[in-house]
Amino acid sequence: MSRAYHPLLRIPGAPAFFLAAAVGRVGLAMTGLGLVWLVHARTGSYATAGLATAGFALAEALIGPQLARAADRFGQTRVLPFALLAHGAGMSVVLAVDAPAALIVAATAAGAAVPQLGALSAARWSGLLRDGRADELPTAFSLESLANATAFLLGPALVAALGAAGHPAVGSAIATTLILGGGGALAAQRRTAPRPVRRPSGKRPGLLLLALLNMGIGLYFGTLGVAVSAFATGHGVPGAAAPILVAASLGGLFSGWLYGLRRHRMPAPRQLVVVTAYLTGAALLLPLAPSAIWLGAAVVCTEAAVPPTLVLLAVLTERSVHPAVLTEAFTWNNSSSAAGSAVAAAVAGRLADSIGPSAAFLPAPAAGLILLTLALTARRTLR
Repeated sequence: MSRAYHPLLRIPGAPAFFLAAAVGRVGLAMTGLGLVWLVHARTGSYATAGLATAGFALAEALIGPQLARAADRFGQTRVLPFALLAHGAGMSVVLAVDAPAALIVAATAAGAAVPQLGALSAARWSGLLRDGRADELPTAFSLESLANATAFLLGPALVAALGAAGHPAVGSAIATTLILGGGGALAAQRRTAPRPVRRPSGKRPGLLLLALLNMGIGLYFGTLGVAVSAFATGHGVPGAAAPILVAASLGGLFSGWLYGLRRHRMPAPRQLVVVTAYLTGAALLLPLAPSAIWLGAAVVCTEAAVPPTLVLLAVLTERSVHPAVLTEAFTWNNSSSAAGSAVAAAVAGRLADSIGPSAAFLPAPAAGLILLTLALTARRTLR
């Protein structure tokens, strides 16, 4: 870990809450794919597995911000234990039943109560650094981005390996244990938890713009997974999809680490314009890739823009909203990204079927253009 990150991890209590949230994030990254493996193994139906996973995701997207709002109002240490208890109960039912309807209902209930550990951790960094050390927030959010990227690199791989080995229930059980363990450890740390603040009478208008920006990056996420798989299969090398996505994740980790190493004098809104312009240009290469090797190089180049974009969106959110709604704002950002990802995945799949695998990448530069347009708007409106 570089010197840029050391001062953050020397703050009393910071390593403990960061590690607790990071452990829970691995469980969160495992849960969606784990439900697919588990429900399909129990019912033999991918349709049922899809409904259970969709129910979980939809409930999380709609109810998650309300739980975050309660955490802002009453405090993380009061709200988090109840959310963990409800999530654990829902996942226990998922692990215990075989009936399709019961699996779908239980998965939806578990999704409604899943704790937003990333938003809770980011809010703690904001509370610790807001007074006197605000210039370190981009580095702190880079650290958060590294933890999130690592979780989504390791978690799905672990649950897929367990599912392929015939132990899908073990994958879901491990995911639940990590969420409950990490969340429980976070709830126990009262010293670094932000104090509840009186809620303002109205929300800042920048919230909608920030949500749209996060939806834009979600459009890119949703495109990539479907399009890479379609491209690899269409070119007769289905085994190339996993290495390409792993290379993209590793490239993103390296990019996020580099971004957090230095303090950037350029204002965050202007940085966002530069990064999204790069993302748009790099994404134009994706539909033009003639082979899997060229695609891998193009994806790695494009992915380099993602961690700085996410960090800048977190910084702009922290600077644009009242502390009393900060966790809620972070969670709405996550929900918006998930919505954009779902839309783009559907569009990319339809393009792959109707036109061809290369066409599935077209939503990626479109997402970049949307992000660039919104970033130019943010530069004028978010000060």
